[in-house]
Amino acid sequence: MRITLLGTGDAVGTPKVGCGCPICTRAIHSGISRRRTSILVQNGDESLLIDTSPDLRAQLLSSGSPVIGAVCWTHGHYDHYSGYGDFYRVQRPPPAFAPEEVLEYCGGFFNFLSFDRVPVQAFEPIDILGITITFFPVHHPPVPAFGIRCDCNGKTMGYTADTHANLCRESLQLLEGVDLLLIDAIAPGGVHLKKHMNYADAHALATRLNPGDWRCVHMSHTVPWDLPNLGMDGEVFDLC
Repeated sequence: MRITLLGTGDAVGTPKVGCGCPICTRAIHSGISRRRTSILVQNGDESLLIDTSPDLRAQLLSSGSPVIGAVCWTHGHYDHYSGYGDFYRVQRPPPAFAPEEVLEYCGGFFNFLSFDRVPVQAFEPIDILGITITFFPVHHPPVPAFGIRCDCNGKTMGYTADTHANLCRESLQLLEGVDLLLIDAIAPGGVHLKKHMNYADAHALATRLNPGDWRCVHMSHTVPWDLPNLGMDGEVFDLC
């Protein structure tokens, strides 16, 4: 199983349009960026997307233009689903998998496309392209939001999606000891939000869950570039 971080930014992205802060200035001058968060999961020749960000076209081009066989949506915020329209006239729109309330909301935005919409149940594993996918609830009020665990060939990846650190016991169990943990960290430590983790929250949760490796994703332009365990756009993990 190969994991590629197509994007690691929040809804705004980094650099932020019109921002002259040191973090955005460094990004502009060095050419680095945080596109909106999306994850490519590959099992041999099969490719699955977790979330379809507004930057999807550029993300797919930069990752070699894989043909996407399936999409999983975690929740109905535009930076996590709105890029699905980029499949128009590019490839056959892939089937979309999500819990019913997420699928209904996101799918309704794309009524100009014909594609399969497959509802799934939280905590019930489903095989998608040879990868066992398990959705689990996270805490991102007021919308229903879900994380995802991927199991393939004896290796595991866990993704919290957007969430506060207050996860239920069953969700935490699915993240414990995974080979790779991708975790929401929208702001630096000391900035407290009601529906996201900051870097300190993410670090504490990762330490508790004891993964083989972990990275922060869904980071805003306020997160410095040089903290440990920050995901970078284009970063690849071969879990084998």
